[in-house]
Amino acid sequence: MWDLLLEWDQKILIFFNNLGADPYDTFWQTVTKYPPWIPLFLLFLTLILKSRPWREALGLLFVLGIMVLFVETFSNLTKLFFERLRPNNDEAIKSLIRVLANPSSYSFFSGHAAMSFSVTTFLYFSLRQRFRWIWICYIWPLFFIASRIYLGVHYPSDILVGALFGLLSAWIFQALHSNLILPYLKSNRP
Repeated sequence: MWDLLLEWDQKILIFFNNLGADPYDTFWQTVTKYPPWIPLFLLFLTLILKSRPWREALGLLFVLGIMVLFVETFSNLTKLFFERLRPNNDEAIKSLIRVLANPSSYSFFSGHAAMSFSVTTFLYFSLRQRFRWIWICYIWPLFFIASRIYLGVHYPSDILVGALFGLLSAWIFQALHSNLILPYLKSNRP
C-alpha cells in the first residue's frame, strides 16, 4: 500500500511538473522566494497594527513570531528524521521532470507550505472579523506551493502534509493567543 502511495505521488508530480513551459519559468522561480512577497508581509503588519491597540498588536506579533520559529524548526527536524530525497535529487525521477531549482536539503515535509499556510491562517483567524476580505491572502500559499511542484523540488505529499501542519499550527497558536495572551493583555489595558 505504501509503495502504491509513493508511486501515485511521483506520477502526480510528473504530470503537474511537466505542464510547465519555458516562458513561465522566471515567474515561478520568482514566486517561490520570500522577497517578492515582502509587500504582502507589510500589508499583514499594517493590518495587525490598524486592527488592535498597540499592546494587543505586539502580543499578536509575538505569538506569530513564536509560531514561525516553531514551524520552521519542526519542518527542519522532520526533514532530518525522514531524509526523503527531493525529486530534483532523486535519480529515479529526476530525468522525468523539469528541474528548475536544486536545493540539497530533504523534501518531507514542505517548509514553504507549512510556513505560508500557518502564517496566512493565523492572520485569517486574527483579522477576519475586522477585514472580511482577508481570505484573499490565501493566494500567497497557493502560489507558493504550486511553485514547489513547478520547480521540481517537492512531491505533492510533501506539500499536502506541510499545508496541513501549517493549518494545525495556526489553529493551535491562535487558540493559545486567544485563551492565554489576549485576556492578559486586555485585563492590563491602561
